[in-house]
Amino acid sequence: MTDTKIYLSEPGFICGAGDSENSEQFIKNISSGNRDGIKKIECDLVGDEGVKSFWLGRIADEKLKPTGDKFDSRCLRILDFALNSIEETVQKAISKYGAKKVGVCVGSCDNGSELSFYGHKEFFENGAFSGDYDLKLQGADHQAVFTKKKFGTEGIALSFSTACSSSASAIIKAKELILSGICDAVIAGGVDVTEYAVMLGFDRLEAIDHEKTNPFSKNRNGINVGEGAAFFVLSKDDLDGTGIVLAGTGESSDANHVTAPLADGTGAEQAMQAALKDANLPASEIDYINLHGTGTHLNDSMEGKGIELVFGTLRSEAGISVPCSSTKPMTGHTLGAAASLELAECFYAIKNQFLPVHVWDGVRDKEIPDLNLVTPDNMEKIVRNHEIGCCMSNSFAFGGCNACLIIRKEK
Repeated sequence: MTDTKIYLSEPGFICGAGDSENSEQFIKNISSGNRDGIKKIECDLVGDEGVKSFWLGRIADEKLKPTGDKFDSRCLRILDFALNSIEETVQKAISKYGAKKVGVCVGSCDNGSELSFYGHKEFFENGAFSGDYDLKLQGADHQAVFTKKKFGTEGIALSFSTACSSSASAIIKAKELILSGICDAVIAGGVDVTEYAVMLGFDRLEAIDHEKTNPFSKNRNGINVGEGAAFFVLSKDDLDGTGIVLAGTGESSDANHVTAPLADGTGAEQAMQAALKDANLPASEIDYINLHGTGTHLNDSMEGKGIELVFGTLRSEAGISVPCSSTKPMTGHTLGAAASLELAECFYAIKNQFLPVHVWDGVRDKEIPDLNLVTPDNMEKIVRNHEIGCCMSNSFAFGGCNACLIIRKEK
């Protein structure tokens, strides 16, 4: 816990549900449950397995422009779109603090999967890689180096790959860099892309739902993958005049299994409790929780139990009273970008006084504690009766990498 405030800029972001060029439409989509950004695509598989179809959060191709980078890729184009939206704020930070005091923290699971998939496909079919295959694109630092070069920053540049909590890890480290005095501002967030290798990998893990995802339902079957990016400028001054601060952060590592979370929810509980302690807040001060809510059997069950452990004393007739939702049915699970994208949703929930809705079939799983899931019917009533001033966002990753972020309106 510290008295130093870490301010969030307006976010730059893009995903299947919308982008920062038209944030009003994005807000409309996630407050109404519009799933038009979830597209069905067909994937030609290597070998004799034929074709598989996937539902995924897909960005329109025309939104993405060439970056001019030697190793230009779809992932870099997604990243570049998000960064363009915060360029003015980045330049404010450089002007105010100097380029050496502006850092970069990027979370991502992608290390050139686009190039890797087609390169290896050609290798398996023809016995050799193509001439443009280069391992440099698959370096974990590629997106961070691109970001630093784009803006001409001279501070530390770090990459984070903690699976689906990657951009939460990046944002937490950005806070630590500012508090330590190493940086005065940090460009922080995450980016990920839905290439064939990603979809096929999750399919092999039996984590993919081949229908539209249905989080927290008894009938849930897995995730819909998504692509996207979201970035903030975190700084010790309110460069954009948003008045929204990163109030608390918490992490835990349950190390239960390579992919399966700790089933009793205690790993998630530890991260949430750590964030509340860091923010010096009781659980009753949280106005909304953005659930990790992937739609897998184990993750949703674990997260529900973790919320029961932290918020279980706050009850109404409907169950745990704090409003919550998973937005992955609208955006897809954007993997390493999910935490920063969902923090952007929390940012707008506070700024615009609305709540993202939870899209599902309404069939409760009796093994999951009753949560106060936001629906289009109850969202307006919740906001009308209670100001949204403080939001929590959860991210729970493979390997037990649990993270929780709390943002609030500055008092």
